[in-house]
Amino acid sequence: MSNQNHSAPRIVVCGSINMDLVVRCQTIPKPGQTIAAESVTEVCGGKGANQAVAAAKVGGRVQMIGRVGNDAFARRLQANLEQYHVDCQAVLSTDDCASGLAIIALESSGQNAIMVVPGANGQLLESDIQSHHQLIESADVLMLQLEIPTPSVIAAIDIAKQCGVRCILDPAPVAAEWTDGLLDVDLVCPNESEAAAITGIEIDSIEDARTAAQQLINRGAKNAIITLGDRGTVLLADDSFHHIAPTPIQPVDTTAAGDAFASALAVEWANTSNLLQATQFASVAGALAATKFGAQQSLADRNEINARRNHS
Repeated sequence: MSNQNHSAPRIVVCGSINMDLVVRCQTIPKPGQTIAAESVTEVCGGKGANQAVAAAKVGGRVQMIGRVGNDAFARRLQANLEQYHVDCQAVLSTDDCASGLAIIALESSGQNAIMVVPGANGQLLESDIQSHHQLIESADVLMLQLEIPTPSVIAAIDIAKQCGVRCILDPAPVAAEWTDGLLDVDLVCPNESEAAAITGIEIDSIEDARTAAQQLINRGAKNAIITLGDRGTVLLADDSFHHIAPTPIQPVDTTAAGDAFASALAVEWANTSNLLQATQFASVAGALAATKFGAQQSLADRNEINARRNHS
């Protein structure tokens, strides 16, 4: 496996680990209504875990910092990560707590309604991050998202900064109590709706995306990328602006496309130190993830990404 290669970049992912319960139904029930659903599927997810799996699939040596509960899902969630060669020594068990859970009602029209119970993810504290200082220090790249408490994310950013470790924040989901301390990173990579929530700029054009990216840099990020779905991706780095055209696809399910993008970017940036090249590689990875149903099973490996790039 390429991710067992000792010259491969070391990626540390600090974030959420969830079990997703996907309930398929004709229509989402209204308050007080009981319906017969068609099926339920248990799918391993959580933005942190998705990014760890995606980074391993594109050739990173991945270590995960997170928490699971002491319920039946905990062992399955950890075994799933290990199946993809993600090192789980820093995945902690949490007493008297359920693992993170997302209940997703998916109606036949494609509309969904989601309830997320943070569970053990909400118990990943600053002290947990501090106790893994050396693990973060050993990384080529630290990856962060926002499904764990904000103070814990900032604690991880601070350690990375002290140690000179490259840090990437995928700011999803954007919390109501946003703080610009989250932007003290080497790269922030929101999608257009997240960028709009952080900056207050409605992104209706490539120029709007450039303005929003510039604001993210003015507020603390060294580099900014905004993914725009079928309008491609914008990158603002070292005062140079790039628009990467979209990879033409027939989208099936965009779940985890952002996670695929961030992880491919982390690994390729570590491999090449060329952020534009890494963004081009990541844009293909994100597009391919949207061509399949589900989260982790939709994530492409390096061979699939390269084949699509060569084909284009």
